[in-house]
Amino acid sequence: MLLYALAFASTSLLFVAPLLVTLALKVSALVGIKQAPSSLALVAGTGALLAIFANPFFGRMSDRTTSRFGKRRPWMVIGLTAGSIGILIVALAPSVAVVLVGWCVAQLSFNALLAAMAAVIPDQIPTAQRGLISGVLGVCMPIATVCGTFLVNLFNGHQLAMFLLPCVVGGFFILVFVVNLNDHRLARANRPAWSLREFASTFYFNPRKSPDFGWAFASRFLFTLAYAFLATYLAYYLLEKIGSTTAEVPHQIFLGTFAQSALLIPASLIGGRLSDWSGRRKVFVFGASLVYALALIVLAISSHFNGFLVGMAISGLGFGAYYAVDLALVVDVLPAKATAAKDLGVFNIASAGAFSVAPALGPVILAIGSGSYAFLYAVAGASAVLGAVAILPVRRVR
Repeated sequence: MLLYALAFASTSLLFVAPLLVTLALKVSALVGIKQAPSSLALVAGTGALLAIFANPFFGRMSDRTTSRFGKRRPWMVIGLTAGSIGILIVALAPSVAVVLVGWCVAQLSFNALLAAMAAVIPDQIPTAQRGLISGVLGVCMPIATVCGTFLVNLFNGHQLAMFLLPCVVGGFFILVFVVNLNDHRLARANRPAWSLREFASTFYFNPRKSPDFGWAFASRFLFTLAYAFLATYLAYYLLEKIGSTTAEVPHQIFLGTFAQSALLIPASLIGGRLSDWSGRRKVFVFGASLVYALALIVLAISSHFNGFLVGMAISGLGFGAYYAVDLALVVDVLPAKATAAKDLGVFNIASAGAFSVAPALGPVILAIGSGSYAFLYAVAGASAVLGAVAILPVRRVR
């Protein structure tokens, strides 16, 4: 569990360091702050759109892999290696077009890694411990966020190091887990059938046959949409609304994520344990979504850095409790155990889709709000509230 948690946190580190800081600053340096939101929307939105298809596709491939090294291990290594090459392309890119190519390579590859990493839960974690492991994994995101922003802040001004150091650090712990994983091996005779219809089913599920999975999908999409608005435009929020300078942004994002983690970590650990103890999932997911909505409203009305820190701290409480329990809830309502990685990949479309939609909607919402990041974050808060409501119809878990 310890090695898995470190590897899962490292996988998050590969995503969050560029999304929170370096990708936005790279785009801004290439095109200027005024054009940056629309250019970032193109890069982040296209990458997230690819992730929508990449995660379930590589999940399906992982379910069918008959390698002597196991089902999940090969995709972890391939994803880590190719994704790091994509990040290198972004770091050295002379134009937004090259940034787009590099980020697409990174998204495709890191989602292959993520699909295999997530499948370890249904593969090896018994139902009675899924709340615990979900809570532990819920801590991974804030740890990755703090570590990522710290590494970026530590090498502020050294562009190549800002991009690549998270890959080096995260890659080390992922490879340690890969070496120690007692991965399941699939015999060729037991490999699932393959056809065009089966391939098409990689990217969808039947909500009429699996309504609980459908409502969990909707809740995750709406909640992640709120988070995507926050994360994608955080650097520009500080520059435009709080009045920070470009040099201050990496340090301020590090402080914000640190304040967020101060509440996120205990919320995640306690939430996961309480969920297992009480046998309930929905009430934690519902309450956490509302707390996260409150955090976004605080950020929307803040005009000083201290208000930003308060909003980030409250967001940690909601985010930690949500992800600590939501993952356990989702695993409990998967349509079929035999296609766990594929179904988790389909479920990840909710997150990837949100990160694709948020950059596309962001400039539109900003235009409607006359460039107001307060209006953007208020819309994000409303999305979190809808995410809370969407979890209520789930019936298979309490």
